[in-house]
Amino acid sequence: MQHARYCRVPLWAAIAFSGLLPATQVAIAAPVSVSATWSKVIGTSPTTPTLQVVVNPMLRPQSPISRRAFQALHRLKANFVRFVPWLPYPQLGVAELKPPAKGRTFWNFHLIDPMVRDFMRATAGHPVIMNFSTIPEWLYQTPKAVAWPANPNQVFWGYEQGTMLRKHSVKKVAQYYARLVSWYTRGGFRDEYGHWHASPYHYHFAWWEVLNEVDFEHHTNVQTYTRLYDAITSAIHKVSPHTRFVAMALGAPGNDLPWFKYFLNPRNHAPGTPLQMISYHFYATPSAADKPADWPKIFFSQAKGFLGTVRKIQAIRRKLSPQTQTDTDEIGSILPFDTAPKLARPIPNMYWNLSGAMYAYLFAHLARQGIQIAGESQLIGYPSQFPSVSMVNWTTGVPNARFRVLQLLHDNFGPGDKIIATRATAPGIFAQAFVTPAGLRKILLVNERNSPVVLNIPIAKASMLQWVDQHTAEHPPAHRLLEHNHLRLGGLAVAVITLGAKPQ
Repeated sequence: MQHARYCRVPLWAAIAFSGLLPATQVAIAAPVSVSATWSKVIGTSPTTPTLQVVVNPMLRPQSPISRRAFQALHRLKANFVRFVPWLPYPQLGVAELKPPAKGRTFWNFHLIDPMVRDFMRATAGHPVIMNFSTIPEWLYQTPKAVAWPANPNQVFWGYEQGTMLRKHSVKKVAQYYARLVSWYTRGGFRDEYGHWHASPYHYHFAWWEVLNEVDFEHHTNVQTYTRLYDAITSAIHKVSPHTRFVAMALGAPGNDLPWFKYFLNPRNHAPGTPLQMISYHFYATPSAADKPADWPKIFFSQAKGFLGTVRKIQAIRRKLSPQTQTDTDEIGSILPFDTAPKLARPIPNMYWNLSGAMYAYLFAHLARQGIQIAGESQLIGYPSQFPSVSMVNWTTGVPNARFRVLQLLHDNFGPGDKIIATRATAPGIFAQAFVTPAGLRKILLVNERNSPVVLNIPIAKASMLQWVDQHTAEHPPAHRLLEHNHLRLGGLAVAVITLGAKPQ
């Protein structure tokens, strides 16, 4: 990444430009001009900014941070939040851990229900995407039955075993999910022996995502996944006819282009199978040898590579199934030292802003490419459960800068915004202008570098500035009126300018 020539700005100028950083005399780049051609509309955004909520013990009611995290989710009022009970905690994500035998079944929701209830309360009034991603292990061929820890809070990466389903298990997997959905949407279900299991739930699941990262989990091939998808969607439709479906949730989309070519071809599906939405993921990941000072360049370089993958997938989708929508429902970053039970070293504070800035950058580019949903990952992470992916402080439950960037985007942008031709005169500064359906003119700004920059932006009086930077940190986005055309954007900051009346 190239940098503009640096110069020293007098203290009075630093004060005049301040608002995103304390007024101190520092070396900053010469002013960068940002301009928008408001008469030139280059597209219309279909994109909703949102997030995913992955089930882990910190979401349980007994957790000291669960209540605060769900309160933050509720206040956000986001659409299409993705809820994922996942494999490291079998008792928190699998409703039938033992196979039926001798007239008896082992359905058990008592640990799962409280988190589903809290999630549905927090997202009430907004469509959600549900994904119980873990298939019961007894449906797979394994050398012996798979055990799991007695303690439901103990992380266990060994539950998922086997690569081949047992005979006739595609139908059984579909029936498992139909019963699970019926439990939450129809007040109960009949089990494998015809016995009724009553529940108090009649939720509406707007979307159901079929499994997760199947290119990794069980090393499923696309042909097997397609059979599973067809069977699961058919079975769920019988109990929840209004639910729509998300497919694939691929973890390495750049390596899986043949998946898209096969799955998006209607000829490879049973007649009538809905192909309503596909999904895939992206995480920026530096190597253990990379220094934090190099992370910004690495993150944004990898993000640009991902956008190239998106273009390829979009071309395949338009050719084979143009009506199918797209959800990039895991966007984030993972540090190389956060997968062990304890952090090998502390996560620097700048990281949270860097990850948030990258998400804002991707949100705008995904809007340009016509992606319907940009989901940041994930509400709660903590040591042993990808702490660097967390959007809240795992000791306090307070939202961090990653969440605050999502909040800033959610409160300012959404589907229907007109995308305006925009230009910044220096690399490392990203700008994108939008006009909202209400006619408000807004400019999204992202500083890709961990150093401040002065921007020159033609604005009108009464323009409003909102921002998240390393000084706002865990606090809500800051805001103030702009009184001149110059402002100083802190390192890795994300800002939104809402312009006032059009200049005469």
